[in-house]
Amino acid sequence: MPFPLQPVRDYHELLVERLFPSVTIWNRLEGRPRTVEFERALRAEVRDALWMLTRQWQMGEFRGDDAGSPVSATLQLSDTRLTTIQAREGVVAPMDETLPLETVVERREVPVTAGGLAMALDLRLLAGRRWLKQAPAVYREAFIGRYGFELPDPGDAADTDLVAQTQAHATLQALAGRALDGLALYEHLTAAPGNRVYDGLPVANADKPSLDVAAADFVAFVEGMFERPHDDHAWDPTRLEHRFAVTALARSGEKRFVAEEYPGGRLDWHAFSLDEDSTDEGGPLLDAISVVPRPAQFDGMPDSRWWAFEDGRTNLGDVDADTTDVAKLLFLEFALVYGNDWSIIPCELPVGSVARVEGLSVTNVFGERLWVEAAGAGDDEDWRRWAMYGISRTGVEPRAADRSLLLLPTLPGGAGGEGRPLESVALVRDEMANMVWGIERTVPLATGDTRRGSEVAAEGLAHRRVLARATPAAEPPPAAPIAYRAMMMPPEHWIPFVPVHVAGQSRETQLQRAALPRILEGSAVPIARVRPRTTLLREGLDETPARSYLVHEEEVPREGTNVALAFQRARWRDGRTVVWLSARRGTGHGEGSSGLAFDQITEADGGAA
Repeated sequence: MPFPLQPVRDYHELLVERLFPSVTIWNRLEGRPRTVEFERALRAEVRDALWMLTRQWQMGEFRGDDAGSPVSATLQLSDTRLTTIQAREGVVAPMDETLPLETVVERREVPVTAGGLAMALDLRLLAGRRWLKQAPAVYREAFIGRYGFELPDPGDAADTDLVAQTQAHATLQALAGRALDGLALYEHLTAAPGNRVYDGLPVANADKPSLDVAAADFVAFVEGMFERPHDDHAWDPTRLEHRFAVTALARSGEKRFVAEEYPGGRLDWHAFSLDEDSTDEGGPLLDAISVVPRPAQFDGMPDSRWWAFEDGRTNLGDVDADTTDVAKLLFLEFALVYGNDWSIIPCELPVGSVARVEGLSVTNVFGERLWVEAAGAGDDEDWRRWAMYGISRTGVEPRAADRSLLLLPTLPGGAGGEGRPLESVALVRDEMANMVWGIERTVPLATGDTRRGSEVAAEGLAHRRVLARATPAAEPPPAAPIAYRAMMMPPEHWIPFVPVHVAGQSRETQLQRAALPRILEGSAVPIARVRPRTTLLREGLDETPARSYLVHEEEVPREGTNVALAFQRARWRDGRTVVWLSARRGTGHGEGSSGLAFDQITEADGGAA
């Protein structure tokens, strides 16, 4: 079917008829009031009163308690200071407020000797260089000759551990005759009150007064390198924990707070228990203070306003709670439902004090004055009693709960720095051998550095085998295709602890440190015992006479326990830097197997079993 042809229009005619869109621009958009009166606008009229009433009913606003918000509070406090501290059963000493409480409790002696051998060569060299800078140059060689480093004897069995450490032996060879042992000079000056730095040295009388002044400054420098315990330290080696107590005077009697199981690290109120013989009263009463309470706030708290969004820094929907973790769910529900009912009353307390709220009166917006009772009052063993920062009592007799707030002079969380472990010991159970082993994972070297205990033990054993081959045996061993081994030797960094009966007890047992014999094949050298290299396990071994080391059996559970020794460094509130050596205890990683076995038939050299 043919299409009709349309006439073609002129191009200019199409351009004229083309439509172009318009562009509208507003420079300012504002509302104009229809009246100059604002009385009606300020009324906030509700157009749909029924909707508002039903909305209030849906949100439960009709179930009000007719309670008023607090506008003022009057607080009566009692406060007393911590006065004394006692480490274990040691001497009761005044509280040292110039140091953090962690330092006073944890500080212990730095091991500078072990088994009669000089250790901590880095500290000895540092102290020696300090003295050589103070002493006149003319007496330099004399001091080095008297208080210098001595080379160990490779043939002496007492110096075997020091000679076996290649790094330490090389360091002593470089220091002998060239450097001064500063700790040896310090030990001489502090051994007796009459000791002088120039004893036994050809020093002119005119130089002795200046040397005495320099010696006093040198002793202060060495003692200021790190904090040392003045009396007994709080570390209990039988419990592998710190044990101490602090006391404060109350209106009648004293309050004694006991820390029986402080493992080291973060020290706070939860490490203490109130002694059963302590008084229930607080300290002297302070002047009553009147403050304005302010609402309590926390991250993720529901906003009290209807048309406001809550803070999203806390994702309460992402809380991971198990089916048995009922306490966490109850706490979250309580915080979210009743969070706006809590108020905070600010109060400043001095550090190192024991405070107690003796009375609290609150006035609300209706002018009502209410007396607020403490929620933590009542019997200490009452399970219905609730208290925050409450300290329980020791003993089994029913006593009233103590409502004191213990504010300790401790470091804030994360304020201190911890060095690498100087010593690390793992106590594990070996069910096959029916004993406990103290594994020396990290041991200190004479140079002040550290190494793995397995490497140091293997290095020392190899050196002793070289010495044993140099000593010919009395008779050559008989040739046989098989050999009888009485006992398989565990590694030398495994120190045994065997169960023993407690004296005077029929069933109670403890773990006593034992020693394995060191047997070198083909040697005429008498059998020696393997001794620990860490001070944590050498407890009582370097004393005269040496005493045994016992550990309570319940302190080594099935999962084991770890104990580490490391330097701590922190800055106290006066700006002074404090350094101390402390021990810290942690959880173990399970059982272990030493491979200890007896009565084994093995293949002899050159024969077949």
